[in-house]
Amino acid sequence: DNQIVRAFLYATVTFGIIGFILGLTAALMLFYPELPEFLFGTDDTTIQSLRSGNIQGLINSQGAMGFGRIRMLHTSAVIFAFVCNSFFCGAYYSMQRLLKTRMYSDTLSWIHFWSWQLMIIAVVITFLMGINTSKEYAEHEWPIDILITVSWVIFGINMFGTIMKRRVRHLYVAIWFYIATWIAVAMLHIFNNLEVPLSFTSWKSYSAYAGVKDALVQWWYGHNAVAFVLTTPVLGLMYYFLPKAADRPVFSYKLSIIHFWSLIFVYLWAGPHHLQYTALPAWAQAVGTGFSIMLIAPSWGGMLNGLLTLRGAWDKVRENPILKFFVVAVTCYGMATFEGPLLATKSLNKIGHYTDWVIGHVHLGALGWNGFMAFGVIYYLVPVMWRTKIWSPKLANWHFWLGTLGIIFYAVPMYIAGFTQGLMWKQFNPDGTLVYKNWLDTVTAILPYFKMRFLGGLFYLGGAVLMVINVYKTIKFGSFQKDVPTEAAALAKVGTSRRQGEGWHVWLERTPHLLSIFAFVAIAIGGLVEIVPTLTIKSNVTQLSSVKPYSPLELEGRDLYVREGCNSCHSQMIRPFRDEVMRFDGKNGQYSKAGEFIYDRPFLWGSKRTGPDLQREGQKNPDSWHFKHMYNPRITSAGSIMPRFPWLITNRLDRTQMTAKVKLMKNTFDVPYTKAEIDSADQWADNQSKAIVKRIYSEATDLKDQMEKERSSKGNAFVPLEDREIIALIAYLQRLGTDIRTTAVKTASIK
Repeated sequence: DNQIVRAFLYATVTFGIIGFILGLTAALMLFYPELPEFLFGTDDTTIQSLRSGNIQGLINSQGAMGFGRIRMLHTSAVIFAFVCNSFFCGAYYSMQRLLKTRMYSDTLSWIHFWSWQLMIIAVVITFLMGINTSKEYAEHEWPIDILITVSWVIFGINMFGTIMKRRVRHLYVAIWFYIATWIAVAMLHIFNNLEVPLSFTSWKSYSAYAGVKDALVQWWYGHNAVAFVLTTPVLGLMYYFLPKAADRPVFSYKLSIIHFWSLIFVYLWAGPHHLQYTALPAWAQAVGTGFSIMLIAPSWGGMLNGLLTLRGAWDKVRENPILKFFVVAVTCYGMATFEGPLLATKSLNKIGHYTDWVIGHVHLGALGWNGFMAFGVIYYLVPVMWRTKIWSPKLANWHFWLGTLGIIFYAVPMYIAGFTQGLMWKQFNPDGTLVYKNWLDTVTAILPYFKMRFLGGLFYLGGAVLMVINVYKTIKFGSFQKDVPTEAAALAKVGTSRRQGEGWHVWLERTPHLLSIFAFVAIAIGGLVEIVPTLTIKSNVTQLSSVKPYSPLELEGRDLYVREGCNSCHSQMIRPFRDEVMRFDGKNGQYSKAGEFIYDRPFLWGSKRTGPDLQREGQKNPDSWHFKHMYNPRITSAGSIMPRFPWLITNRLDRTQMTAKVKLMKNTFDVPYTKAEIDSADQWADNQSKAIVKRIYSEATDLKDQMEKERSSKGNAFVPLEDREIIALIAYLQRLGTDIRTTAVKTASIK
């Protein structure tokens, strides 16, 4: 059945282009934050705009073009729309040929296809509206999580059904990787996305885990989304398509076995390396580092198995653009899987984490490994299924070289930017003060590298556009073959017990149910050992008596912070380094403690610092400063690359679900709100918002005058400042880190 393959191929190409454009847009906004103002309008006369002099257009956009939303839309589009569709495309093609049978059910194939594309469209709509959970690579809200689960189960039923009716006794290595992918993704997706909806008619939900526990589960998922969405399925494609394109057998069957079992076992343990030096228990950090180092062996085993498959066929690489893509893809896989374990070591992690070094590392894998493998598969499939030759090998070669240049111009500047950031943050003067005390100094220093990254993105997108032209022309001149005859006899029934003299793995390859069970055990062990103790042992998180639950208004403000994707640029985790303690909380030397986050659902520690850390932001700046900063960051911080949020200034805060949120926290998560606090939630919020507005007016008379003018011009349509979204956000920001502040730090003296 080539029709389902064709559908997924079209989806791959379409969403690939969309994902690249979204990435390019996010890259542009990091050195041209005025892009939304240019498109929608601005009141800033220093900025060119399509609607100069009118900011209402930007307000009406309601943040749809905000960097936080574009970034999560880009990552989701590339992972779930581009890479997953390319996997399904290659898997549906290769499975039918490796198993010598049609898919178990054409109906299930098409339900899988349309449910997956429906999920992608729902993600686009909800993310642009600000409906998200903020959990990296898992930002989808609960109805979409359910849809992903349903679609994945349908794919699994179809895949295992096809395996059961196969006409080949033994499963080829690519199928092993498909099975492991299905098992791991199902487990990771379900456990990470356990959340409690506010109501079954609301899109809003809160994570089942809080603080440190949420962080551990999220990065157990996040790192293994890289493993089992971006790596193992693509390795399955490599094991099928690279030998086919090279017309050579896989280099080593034994190495395939070692690669497969060691990779799926080790990967699940490595997630905590994303949380080095954080409030995560030290034992979990150490385990994450150890297993990350071990990952080099199986990863490079796979890389070498791929490259050595080309032994005696390197002359073909010179002529065949498909093999060019595969060779660079596998090489990038090897580079990224060597660099990842190095970044997991504490020595390099303290410099690299939160910097653009990590962004460069991720994109070496995404652009090189995932992108180039997908391109190679597309160039292989189109001529085969349309029974013709590629329209222009020359154009395919141009695509290859443009894509390669794109990777270089993306990764190298990001490495330099990351090194620059990490070292600038840690520089001290001889007198013990920070050299770069102003955070903006460390941002403006790397802007040239952001521009070079954008150029790399243009090269990469340009190559992809050439691919679209080439694919279109090839299809136009070809003749599509909907169905391919199967030429294999049905298998004779044999027992599942191991026969005398039969190798263990040979036996496993003909008993898929046992292979699947063993794969599940290998995959699940790491998660059980790391996550179960952290979730069940209460002493892992020390309770701090001074840490109190958020007020209803602060809870609303936190939800606004999540809606706008602020955690894309700001972290909330001060690590126990001298430079971070001084920079973010110099008064009393308090780095982040696990007990501070017990009411945070979800956690917001972040993975990238474009802006400064906010965990000690509370009461550092006046309320009026935050008001002006949100309206136009360049008023308070000259040279800032933060986007504007004027809709927060004008929008009325929706408080219809505020009391329900507090009740949910109390009843479901046992947050210690009293009945009186819940009953008076509205009054509590009113009092807090009035106090904030009073401070704003006393600090900035210009804002008071502005509101009075607005009141007189709008009459009954005027929304009091107390009722606007900005006040809730200020309430949240001014709360951050204030619970554990002390007036002095006393140390024992030695006599």
